[in-house]
Amino acid sequence: MNPKPNIVDLPVYKPGKPIEEVKKELGLSEVIKLASNENPYGAAPSAKAAIVAELENLYLYPDGSAAELTATLAKHLGVAGDRIIFGCGSDEIIALIARAFFLPGDETIMADQTFSVYKSNADIEGAVTIEVPLKDGTHDLDAMLAKITDRTKIVWICNPNNPTGTIVPEDALITFLDAVPAGVMVVLDEAYYEYVTDLSYTDGIKLIDRYPNLVVLRTFSKIYGLAALRIGYGVASQQVISLINQVREPFNTTRLAQVAAVAALSDQEYVQQCRALNSAGIVQLEAEFARLGLTSFPAHGNFIMVDVRKSAAEVFDTLLRQGIIVRTGFHRYPTYLRVTIGSAEQNTAFVAALEQSLKEQEVRA
Repeated sequence: MNPKPNIVDLPVYKPGKPIEEVKKELGLSEVIKLASNENPYGAAPSAKAAIVAELENLYLYPDGSAAELTATLAKHLGVAGDRIIFGCGSDEIIALIARAFFLPGDETIMADQTFSVYKSNADIEGAVTIEVPLKDGTHDLDAMLAKITDRTKIVWICNPNNPTGTIVPEDALITFLDAVPAGVMVVLDEAYYEYVTDLSYTDGIKLIDRYPNLVVLRTFSKIYGLAALRIGYGVASQQVISLINQVREPFNTTRLAQVAAVAALSDQEYVQQCRALNSAGIVQLEAEFARLGLTSFPAHGNFIMVDVRKSAAEVFDTLLRQGIIVRTGFHRYPTYLRVTIGSAEQNTAFVAALEQSLKEQEVRA
């Protein structure tokens, strides 16, 4: 059997190591996972209750149109329902966009250190990826604009950027969108939108009427704590959503995910609590990094990227042996770790393990 040639050497996405796997491998009884940007406080109680109630209906197919969730989210966002599409996480929306719009040889532009799923889906469809270096960990929009040609189909902007956690401010984003040709799609990935407190940050959905070529992605996996249920969404013009729907599978989100998301949207007080706790966690970790003489990128999501000034892979291994899972492997930042903001207790445990790890590295040196 002969596969598509462009997928043969495609790297497989590597998620954060699972807790149970680390426990088994290293014989540990307690493990803290700060690798996948999950909400350490979990889902809202109302979302959990909705899941339990829906268990009676597991024999039924989900609503392929997600009508109730669409209506609830449309009201929450202040947009028409026909401008929303749901997916198995926002990852699937990325894949659907690539499937719907890329032809072999099309060009797509993204940062050189950003969410890897953009490039992998472009590769699958035979598109050519143009990677533009970050500037101080942030998207260099001027340089990205300069790379747009007649072959450019999509530009990807992750805001806040994963893994660096930096943001593109509103004025810079609007200047960029004003300059992008109308025939080039801009995908603005706002997976961590609800965590951002910086006043220079913009709500991308409010820009969709002004820019018909703009698609905004968000998810219920992060602040809403529903990562296990895999549900995210995209918002764009009715025409763009209709085109993406042409390549969507009919039952791509589950009944449990839909009812949990409806319930989660109704509890914005819980969202605000999680945002406040996350902000406190950022302050906590930034203070500890300063004490240890380490620098980090400004954190605007629920994670922080810190320069440990040594091989991040080696520090990762020593942390793992202490029962702390973080994230490494960023090709442009070999001495950086990305750490999810945990609870105050988890953050304290991480810092203690990091300090021990850095001391071990110094002894070996």
